[in-house]
Amino acid sequence: MAAEILRSRFRLVLPVLGLLLAALGGCSRGPDPNELQFWTIQLSPKFDPLMRSMLKEWEQRHPGISVRWTDLPFGSVERKLLAAVFARRAPDVVNLNPLFSANLASKGGLLPLQQRLSPNVRSSYLPRLLKAAEQDGELYALPWYLTARITLANQHLLKQAGYTRPPRYWEEVPAYAKAMKQRTGRYALFVTVVPDGSAELLESMVQMGVQLLDDQHRARFNSPEGRRAFAFWTDLYRDGLLPREVVSQGFRRAIELYQSGELAQLASGAEFLGTIETNAPQVAALTEPYPPLTGADGAANVAVMNLAVSRQSRRPKLAVDLASFITNPTNQLRFARAARVLPSSSPALNDLEIELQDAMSDANGHSLVGEARLLSAETLQRARVLVPADPGIKRLQAIIYGQLQRAMLGQLSSDEALVEAEKHWNAYAEARWPSNS
Repeated sequence: MAAEILRSRFRLVLPVLGLLLAALGGCSRGPDPNELQFWTIQLSPKFDPLMRSMLKEWEQRHPGISVRWTDLPFGSVERKLLAAVFARRAPDVVNLNPLFSANLASKGGLLPLQQRLSPNVRSSYLPRLLKAAEQDGELYALPWYLTARITLANQHLLKQAGYTRPPRYWEEVPAYAKAMKQRTGRYALFVTVVPDGSAELLESMVQMGVQLLDDQHRARFNSPEGRRAFAFWTDLYRDGLLPREVVSQGFRRAIELYQSGELAQLASGAEFLGTIETNAPQVAALTEPYPPLTGADGAANVAVMNLAVSRQSRRPKLAVDLASFITNPTNQLRFARAARVLPSSSPALNDLEIELQDAMSDANGHSLVGEARLLSAETLQRARVLVPADPGIKRLQAIIYGQLQRAMLGQLSSDEALVEAEKHWNAYAEARWPSNS
């Protein structure tokens, strides 16, 4: 589910202006005050029956009010939403990831929810995930569905390398990666350093004990932990223990390498196992799920999709009610079953774990995907959003990754790269969040 959230102003200007002009050109008729606009990301057509059933049920509870559901491709939702916001035609309820939610909230685009939810509604969500949707103490989104990253490992390659299971901790990775390369000719893992790619490497730094920013948005990563993390990834690459493409290609390349048998393990959600079974059944037959790589404290990462309410909504009370309805325990459990993801609702998660455990005990119901989903659900007990939803976090990722690339390619040392990253980030932070002095 990772995607580019904050784009540079120059990259945004042309597409957003084009969409804005198109939107304004169609503004001859105002929005229907009895219709709520609801946008989601890449759920149609697979989940059409489920989504339409839930929306119909909500409409029956609110006679005279209809919901117009629009599903958008993953790659276009941000620019289309920004265009709609600029054109004053933002959807009432919208499906966002935490980083884009934080960016919109920082610009005043989202409705504060803290005082609009009853205590019973607030208590139904996993507290850590609800906290992660806050900004400056105010809640701007409701957690919907999520995935907890686990390790999918090729048993055949593990055995060849002399391992019975993949490592649990990052500190074990260098020796493991070296053994894998020497004994099999394959790579152990793929973690991209493409600036707009997955945040997995940034999350690994947090797991290694790195504090990224202080409460004034200034760099804290130039620390002993930060130096060790920069050296960790630089050395892995320079020693030939990471695929050369990590500096030029994203997570899709990791999938290709794993499915072709060239990669020993893949960090992914349990739902991806179904794709491997379809695309590479021979590799799927060799695959087993394991707990994810973590730091010494065992904290794992969780990726969340949220529902937010636009500040432009003409019917904010109804919009909040719709977002609460879609994310209530009953509907979260329905969606989690269908999409093979995890719910962010405590009651729904408990029910799902029981269902998965019952299926595992039934020989006819046991499946590799079910085993992986149960492991993901159990991983949530020690999972959190590792990288905070700070409005500038994607810029931070781009700066850190860009300097790490330079170190990996031998253009400067890992310590020099760390200093450069600190300098570039603090210059950006000072311009965006000027010091009081």
